[in-house]
Amino acid sequence: MTTSPGPSDELGAREAELRAQRRANLATLHAHGVDPFKATRFAVSAHADELHARFMSLSAESESPPDEFALAGRLMAVRKMGKGAIWADLWDRTGRMQLYVRQDALGDEQFAIFDALDLGDVLGVNGTVFRSKKGDLTLRVRGFEVLTKSLVPLPDKWHGLVDVEKRYRQRYVDLIVNERAREIFITRSRILAEMRRFCDARGFLECETPVMLNIAGGAAARPFRTHHNALDLNLDLRIATELNLKRLIVGGLERVYEIGRIFRNEGIDQTHNPEFTMLELYAAYWSVHEMMEFNEELFAHLIQTVHGRETLTYGDKTISFARPFKRIAYFEAMQTYGGLSRVELLDPAGAQRALATLGYPPSQTHGQALDKIFGHVVEPNLIDPTFVYDYPVVISPLAKRKDGDPDLVDRYELFGANFELSNAFTELNDPDDQRARFEAQILERSKGDDEVPPPDWDFVAALEYGMPPTAGIGIGVDRLVMLLTDNQSIREVILFPLQRPLG
Repeated sequence: MTTSPGPSDELGAREAELRAQRRANLATLHAHGVDPFKATRFAVSAHADELHARFMSLSAESESPPDEFALAGRLMAVRKMGKGAIWADLWDRTGRMQLYVRQDALGDEQFAIFDALDLGDVLGVNGTVFRSKKGDLTLRVRGFEVLTKSLVPLPDKWHGLVDVEKRYRQRYVDLIVNERAREIFITRSRILAEMRRFCDARGFLECETPVMLNIAGGAAARPFRTHHNALDLNLDLRIATELNLKRLIVGGLERVYEIGRIFRNEGIDQTHNPEFTMLELYAAYWSVHEMMEFNEELFAHLIQTVHGRETLTYGDKTISFARPFKRIAYFEAMQTYGGLSRVELLDPAGAQRALATLGYPPSQTHGQALDKIFGHVVEPNLIDPTFVYDYPVVISPLAKRKDGDPDLVDRYELFGANFELSNAFTELNDPDDQRARFEAQILERSKGDDEVPPPDWDFVAALEYGMPPTAGIGIGVDRLVMLLTDNQSIREVILFPLQRPLG
């Protein structure tokens, strides 16, 4: 017979001792007839932030009206003030509520049970509100219920969970002890909800498109591959939702969007994660110009919703989202910030020479060379929100050509804080032009560029049925949340970023 390893096999002696003490306290609760895993519900009547708002004007050493409130949350601090009195902190998802527990109010038995609790235990408490001498709003506890016992010690409250990899690997612990982490993900939820409200209010339909595809198109990226056992098919995880959403435009839905997970088998850095969230939105009868107005209005609205003003702080920068945002043409930006002309950049050999001058090895394709040059010479200068427009067709295979200038397309990207926030264009709806561009991509793919997807010929067939003039946009939700919550790493705004397994 084998037994599972105990705490002392894996943990230091101190943590093993703390775990043993919690087990002893669990036994104490059982001795008092309390099963801390028995509760199935607790009738919560208030949250911490509601009480702080309601009793904001309550003066020190003042009692509220005799109404009782019931709160539930995690015990996060205990201060024993001599015999018969305990001050404690209860945290729910909205914040902190101080508790005042007296033996003469609860009785000896209940007070002994409270005294046997550990930090991290989940409680339901009820009582009346007053403000302490020190000015803290406090719940005078008249009764409580142990809802769940925490059997593992929490990280030290003064140092927190400081190991970054452990924070991501054990996000549940990070959320318990790190108020900042909770605020980030509550804010993320608010941003997503507000984006949906904004789109819905303008007549857009939220749609769901497949994650597993025969051909993952709509972007330049390597896909993740999987296998469908029942159909014996190799499939790709989507790298964009674009082509299926545009099929819905062909079908007559006119205004559609999806907020969904996207998967790109690429590297990880401060602003890139292989699994990320994107809003893609398409509007029939719009051009890129209407989409730019929509994009500007949406971002200004979100900044106002989260911060209550037009500016935000990102690192050491103060960024203004006052409308209108800055605008600069693609080749104008290349000339202004890099001294590079349109003529030399539109020449594949010229672009490779410019790339070499910047210290980069040759790129496999003309488009890759332009992307690297732009990232080196232009992006570091784009701090305030800036629309870069009139992109070259060579890096925009799904965008409509600019009227009167076939080397350019009606496309823009919005940058802020030195990284891309959104990408939009007037969609290509000429099936013959789309077929020719897919054929050109086959050539690029044959040169070894495995980020170029195979052609999706069914999408060309859809265009042959007729897609009305349409504008589309993709918005990186994670990067937007980074910006709005002042985070420099994308993994700080993703609840469960992928980690290598331990061992």
